[in-house]
Amino acid sequence: MTSNVVVQVTSQGPVGQLTINRPEALNALDVPTLLALEAGLDELERNNEIRVIVVTGAGDKAFVAGGDIGDLDSRQGLAHYQEFAEIVHRVFRRFEDSDKPTIAAVNGWALGGGTELLLATDIRLISAKARLGLPEINLGLFPGAGGTQRLMRQIAPCKAKEMMFTGDQISAEEAVSLGLCNRVVAHEALMDETLALASKIASKSPLVLKLLKRNLRQGQEMPLGAALAHEQAMIGLVLDTADAHEGCRAFLEKRPAQFKGQ
Repeated sequence: MTSNVVVQVTSQGPVGQLTINRPEALNALDVPTLLALEAGLDELERNNEIRVIVVTGAGDKAFVAGGDIGDLDSRQGLAHYQEFAEIVHRVFRRFEDSDKPTIAAVNGWALGGGTELLLATDIRLISAKARLGLPEINLGLFPGAGGTQRLMRQIAPCKAKEMMFTGDQISAEEAVSLGLCNRVVAHEALMDETLALASKIASKSPLVLKLLKRNLRQGQEMPLGAALAHEQAMIGLVLDTADAHEGCRAFLEKRPAQFKGQ
């Protein structure tokens, strides 16, 4: 794997990891960082050996502490729309649309764009030291990297509005209670637990995970009747895979399944 100044790309077996590497700036997102994050995601998605992708932040303080405020203050609306906003929406959507399961290891502050990034991942483990929030209202702004739409779809609207209207931060425990994260993990154990979970998921059929993710993602955007019909068609497609029959046979033969992604 490769690394560059702002995003490190590494792997352990079938698990790929993207580490946003600007600890001196609390891993704040600017255009070069977003483009490096997208390039790293491209690299891991192209690698057929990688089955699960983890994203985290470098250092002990921050996952992503938001956007680069100085850079933001230098922009006018049209330039922002055409450059930063266009890029950040595209990159976060890439995480959301990835056929490989994504896990956020939230190792510290996840504010503004940090919360918006984790909202685009599939699973989120959070350090007991971490805090989440969308503080843009305190700057005379509101979340503009997908936060207003994803947050309203993932937690109760009244809580989403409170977070955005006040700009208050929430603790790791509250993030879990709201359904924003899966579970709180001791800070020093965060990466071990994240990689263990990633490895467990990576042991499943990568082809069936791909079809499952597509079914879930596409079904969310359909009325229930259409989503159920879509599921019916997709499970039929799954039964045309060799992995489905390997899994059934392994169960009947009382042995571990050997999934090959076929």
